[in-house]
Formats: sequence, structure tokens, C-alpha cells
Amino acid sequence: MDPEKVTEFMGQVVADMAATDAAGSVVIGERLGLYRSLAEGPATPAEFATRTGCHERYLTEWLRGQAAGGYVTYDPATGRFSLTEEQAFCLADPDGPNVPAAFCIGLGTLRAEPKITEAFRTGAGVGWHEHDEDVFVGCDAFYRPGYVADLVPTWIPALDGVEDKLHAGARVADVGCGLGSSTRLIAAAYPNSSVVGVDYHEESITLARKRTAEAGLGDRVGFEVATAQTFPGSDYDLIAMFDCLHDMGDPLGAARRIREALTDDGTWLLVEPLASDVVEENFNPVGRLFYSASVFLCLPNSLSQPGGYTLGAQAGEAAVREIAADAGFTRFRMAAQTGFNAVFEIRP
Repeated sequence: MDPEKVTEFMGQVVADMAATDAAGSVVIGERLGLYRSLAEGPATPAEFATRTGCHERYLTEWLRGQAAGGYVTYDPATGRFSLTEEQAFCLADPDGPNVPAAFCIGLGTLRAEPKITEAFRTGAGVGWHEHDEDVFVGCDAFYRPGYVADLVPTWIPALDGVEDKLHAGARVADVGCGLGSSTRLIAAAYPNSSVVGVDYHEESITLARKRTAEAGLGDRVGFEVATAQTFPGSDYDLIAMFDCLHDMGDPLGAARRIREALTDDGTWLLVEPLASDVVEENFNPVGRLFYSASVFLCLPNSLSQPGGYTLGAQAGEAAVREIAADAGFTRFRMAAQTGFNAVFEIRP
């Protein structure tokens, strides 16, 4: 055994423990509006307490911990803490990367640890609906900025002929829509089209309807509580599915239903986590994040449903392509990609 390698490994462990423990502080910062307040300008802990109405001693510890992690900037000359423009964009702007939402997902996910531990022993599933509300709300808040940045500006234009159809007036289904952020983005960008969002989770659909009404889109957007294998309607020009096929116990059944519901020249827009078909090529920080999420969310959900599939969050293109082919689709290509997602155009 090499003592230096032990020390090196323990250094990694300390970094991981620090990041894990800091997750709670990030979520506190979001819930109390601390990042948004600090974005208004530098402050000492005492000044920050006056500004936020929170307890100075708690804020002192919070600010120092945030600075130690590089999430907040500290000026030793003045004793003031602040956010750089970049930090504020990532931490305080809901239309930015919305880093706090990611940590909200993490904390909500970990609350299921006793259930997941038992599932390891029994092989049973844990459904999406069995998780803490922070998972549903956090996922919507975290993924929405990415959809804002890419869905209408990049992904839809990358599809053959789809943008023109949407401008002219098309029938669209957003399957596995969650709280409906992607559904509303499509409806707002293409007012001549009708859009329906579908999700099996009734609580998410309730929130989706509420937010859609608040956005003034209720006359053009509908929502249905249904599974991907049983959602209603036919003759859709576009069916979109964002980051959810791999969560399903029966993704083939979903793909067959989508094939059945599309027009003959319709398009299935499928967005999945970006992953290599070579396992070891996923051994990187993004892969680690997705595999960890898969252990708690994706794999247990698929095991809670009939169908026999357990794709996991790093299934890779080959597995997705095979499902599309088995469902009767004949055209399959990667139309776009980001650092986190693969965007597939799948057609009859």
C-alpha cells in the first residue's frame, strides 16, 4: 500500500464530503433569498443581517462557508462578502443555470435513502411519485433554463421541417412533461400550434395547470394525467419527450404509442442524458452525477413499473436507437447535443 496514494484518495473524500455538506447551505441560501440579496452588493455579516432580516451569527458562518467553497467572494481588506457577476448569474438568477435548484434536487433525492437501501436488498422499485416534493419542483427549476436556452433557439430548428410546421399550426404532445416548463415554452413560441402536456404524476400536472394559467397560456395548452404508454390523442405532428424515456419500465411500449400517435410524417423529439455506449467513457464528473441520480431516481422508478426495462440515466445512444427501431421507426439521428444532453430526431 502506498501511503501517498492513501493521502491523495482521502483528499478526494474530504472534497466530496465538503460538497455534500455544503448542499444544505446552498438550499438555505435559495430558500431565504440570500444569494439574491447578496447580488445587490457587498456586505459584512452585520450589514447582511440588516439587509436580510436573518441572524448575524448564522449568516457569518454561512458566508464564510460559501466563500471557502468559491460560491461567494470575500474581500479581507473590508470584511465584506459579495457575488461576482458570474456567481450571481449561476446562483441568484432563476433564468441562469439555477445552481441552487440542482442542490434542491440532491437533498430531496437523498431523503429517499432508507427506501433505496431497502430496494437494494429486495430488488423492488421506488416510483417517482414516492419522492419528496423537492425532487419534482427542483427538477423543473433546474432543467427549465436549459430548455429556455436550447429548445426553441437550437433543438427545434435542428429538426427537419418541424419549425415551419409549428409556425403554421401543428399538434404537439409533450410526454413526461412534469410541471410543464417545456410545454409552455413550445406554446409561447408557436402560438398557431396546440400543445398538450402529459405526465402520470398528478401532483406535477396540478402544478403545471396552475403555472400555465398564470402565464396566460391556458387557452392553448392542455394537460392530461396519463402514462407514456396510454396518453390520449392522435395525428400529432410533433411528440417531445425530455429526459424521461430512460426512467420508464416500458420504454418500448411508450415508443410504440408515440409511433401510433404521430402522423405519417411526424417527428419524435427525444432528449436524453448524453452518454457513451462505452461504459468507461462515462467515468467522469458528469457520468458520476448521472449514475448517482440513476441509483436514486431513474432505475428505481423503472423497477416500480411493468415492462422489464432498466435503462438507467447513462443508457447511451445504441440502447435508445434499438428501442426506436423495435417500435417501428425507420429514421434516427442525433440532431444536436449539449454537455449534458443528446437530442434525437426519430421519424416513422
